[in-house]
Amino acid sequence: MMELLGSGASPFVRKARVLVVEAAITDIPYVEVTASPMGGEDRINAANPLGKIPALTRDNGPTIYDSNVVCRFLDNHAKANLYPEQRLWEVLTLEATGDGIMEAAVGMTYEKRFRPEDKIWTPWFDAQWAKIDRALDTIERQWMSHLHGPVDMGQVSIACALGYLDLRFSDKDWRPGREALAAWYAKFAERPSMVATAPA
Repeated sequence: MMELLGSGASPFVRKARVLVVEAAITDIPYVEVTASPMGGEDRINAANPLGKIPALTRDNGPTIYDSNVVCRFLDNHAKANLYPEQRLWEVLTLEATGDGIMEAAVGMTYEKRFRPEDKIWTPWFDAQWAKIDRALDTIERQWMSHLHGPVDMGQVSIACALGYLDLRFSDKDWRPGREALAAWYAKFAERPSMVATAPA
């Protein structure tokens, strides 16, 4: 039996969990684990030597990890077509953009959580937020027609990234000046897959 290992607050795990709901996958249970850049629990470290989530354990092969690899596997497993061939490069690019926002935001979260306050370097924080700002501006300017198309993993990645910004950086409202993106996200966040996977 396969199991999807993850943590509810991780936007990378949420991507995979949203896919599971969107694809109506019922044969792969989700198992909550504790992961940390400082060393998580033995179960996740045994499944993925990097200790990162999500990880998909399998009886008939090695564990699959990295959210993009897990999502491609799950999509193929369910034949969900959330990576449609006819617009694959656009989907992958938009997914990478969402993932990049997540990476910057998760890095900032870890920096605040694990580094002593007197060692936190403000210019680094500012640089990470600048990446997020540029990415969001690009989505607003270039990608809205794609976001309004059929659901795919590019859209899922962007939605999970925006949800994480709201979760961890509610004091830094990303919406002003991005009214089209904000309106799209408000509607997408109402999808059953997003509601079911929202961090508690």
